[in-house]
Amino acid sequence: MDVSYIIDPLNDEQRQAVCAPASNVLVLAGAGSGKTRVLVHRIAWLMQADNISAYSILAVTFTNKAAAEMRGRIERLLGMPSKGLWVGTFHGIAHRLLRAHWKEAELPQSFQIMDSEDQHRAIKRVIREMGLDDKRWVPREVQWWINARKDEGLRSHNIEHRNDNYLQHMVEIYREYEAMCQRNGALDFAELLLRAYDLWVKRPDILQHYQARFQNILVDEFQDTNTIQYAWIKLLAGQTANVFVVGDDDQSIYGWRGAQVENIYRFSKDYQNTSQFRLEQNYRSTGNILGAANALIANNTDRMGKELWTEGSEGELIEIYSAFNEMEEARYIVDKIIAWNEQGGLRSENAILYRSNAQSRVLEEALMQTGTPYRIYGGLRFFERQEIKDALAYLRLIANRADDASFERIVNLPTRGIGNKTVDLVRSYARANDVSMWQACIDLIANGDVTARAASALQFFIDLINTMQQGIENMELYEQIEHVIHHSGLITHYEKEKGEKGRNRIENLEELVNAGRSFEQDDWEESEMDMMSAFLAHASLEAGEGQASEGEDSVQLMTLHSAKGLEFKQVFMAGMEEGLFPHSRSADESGRLEEERRLCYVGMTRAMEKLVMTHAEKRRLYGEETYARPSRFLSEIPEEFVQHVRMQGTATPLTAQSQYSSNPVAEAAPVQLGQRVYHEKFGEGVVLNYEGEGRHARVQVNFDDIGSKWLMMEYANLIV
Repeated sequence: MDVSYIIDPLNDEQRQAVCAPASNVLVLAGAGSGKTRVLVHRIAWLMQADNISAYSILAVTFTNKAAAEMRGRIERLLGMPSKGLWVGTFHGIAHRLLRAHWKEAELPQSFQIMDSEDQHRAIKRVIREMGLDDKRWVPREVQWWINARKDEGLRSHNIEHRNDNYLQHMVEIYREYEAMCQRNGALDFAELLLRAYDLWVKRPDILQHYQARFQNILVDEFQDTNTIQYAWIKLLAGQTANVFVVGDDDQSIYGWRGAQVENIYRFSKDYQNTSQFRLEQNYRSTGNILGAANALIANNTDRMGKELWTEGSEGELIEIYSAFNEMEEARYIVDKIIAWNEQGGLRSENAILYRSNAQSRVLEEALMQTGTPYRIYGGLRFFERQEIKDALAYLRLIANRADDASFERIVNLPTRGIGNKTVDLVRSYARANDVSMWQACIDLIANGDVTARAASALQFFIDLINTMQQGIENMELYEQIEHVIHHSGLITHYEKEKGEKGRNRIENLEELVNAGRSFEQDDWEESEMDMMSAFLAHASLEAGEGQASEGEDSVQLMTLHSAKGLEFKQVFMAGMEEGLFPHSRSADESGRLEEERRLCYVGMTRAMEKLVMTHAEKRRLYGEETYARPSRFLSEIPEEFVQHVRMQGTATPLTAQSQYSSNPVAEAAPVQLGQRVYHEKFGEGVVLNYEGEGRHARVQVNFDDIGSKWLMMEYANLIV
């Protein structure tokens, strides 16, 4: 069979990695070097050149989007469906294993997946039931702590508190939370992988089955694996599988959520006869951008080492702009984007990256003032929206009456006269008798242990759920969703929320029906799940991963962490200041500064043609105004790659006008301390202070109604 079509599109380094003999392989793939291409072509090579069955291949990545892209590219390259091939995320594949072996994993067949918000509600409930103060034991903090322990492969009984009061309470909350989840047949995201790992440990026969099957394991973004993910792969690989991993230690930026860059360092030690390949040819950025990025990352000491290069042009120098303050910084960035657009470029070819979400406010304001469309990348997504979660809760409770999180969310939504005291009574009974809240309702009504009014309301809810379940039998998936949305009363409920918000909620509910209409189970899904269960699992796994909706040509705003994996023709990195980037917290923990530098490297290598890095001499952030020093990362970029820019201007500070008149006089006069001025939004006030000149000029005005404010003279349009 002619397999040249698999390797012909590849460069020499990519070809060597793809065609490596069957063994353990580590591919160090620099930014923009074609790592996904190598993974896809490696799979095709195994199947076509080495005659390896798709049935023996497992490919793991981190997002559903990446998994879908990989599967699609494999099918296009081979010209046939990838049937039998397992391609998915860690969580998705773990979910598949547990669906296939639910009994051995000690789960009900109809177990449900809790998303982050469902998990938060469950932990709040545990804390309340334990009689603990949720101001001392903050549910969000407890949630983070529990998930971190699961990512480390630790259950509550594995943790020794050593008479530490804080740790003892955390372990007890964790233990009660575990019991509640087991009782309700519910799994959080972190539990998916840990439960699948435990399944293999407790059932060697099941492990041996999958070890015999998956003799070829491929892992993307290996530098982002955490403790349990690394252990999961190692356990599955055993002594015989060939493990092919692709990663870049220079792009390891998720240490704060458990990723361990050390995993990529230890791979060659833990896997015998490992071959190592480097992909250093970059197909994204210009020579100057790559030269600057290489010089920056070279300041990190613990590296496996790469030097990115390109056959493309050197391109423009990196622009480093020094602004007077964050408002001028924002205006400069927006002016550059407007100029780009006026010269024929798309707004969507521009990305503004920042270290802290708090930086976006001023940037958004500058964009709005100029009427420049923008979109926050990574904002609230479809399956995370309130009304969607409400509808999904109805569907989940219909599918699994033991789902207490869904029960609590909708038992009184829309309001049906079931108050907090009644819910507390149901919850207490359920806990005391080790039953679900659904069953507790049935028992309490039968025993006459609730008031007649509460019993009537609870019975109405029980009958509603049962009736809806009967009503959707033999319906298509989208018809089931539509039936439940309407008969639950959610449409009527949100119609009462007047204005744009109410309309948007109803449109979203209608879109959920469309989601059901277009939903198809993955062709690799071999379990016997019905379509509704598959859809609910899909909703949980996809929550938080949906990409920004297509629409108007818009500037993209995002944190540096969100930018990983993306590319844009023109990139702005705002707030390049000490204490902001690198973040002030980076000085407190070992290795944090190097991770901050890797984050800077990731940001720089998002740029294809033009990179602009900006900093402000002073910045108001978190309610305080500080004088900032330029980031050390800027000084680590050699001068040969940069040009420094500082705006020069002689704009008149204030146009003299007749008393609160909109008609300017011919002469321009500087602002005077003590002068009365008028602002269209803030009203009348007195000038207290004035500083700077030209475009840097700003004025402090004590307004009669709202107090003191600093304003940029260029934009204030004050009238004297």
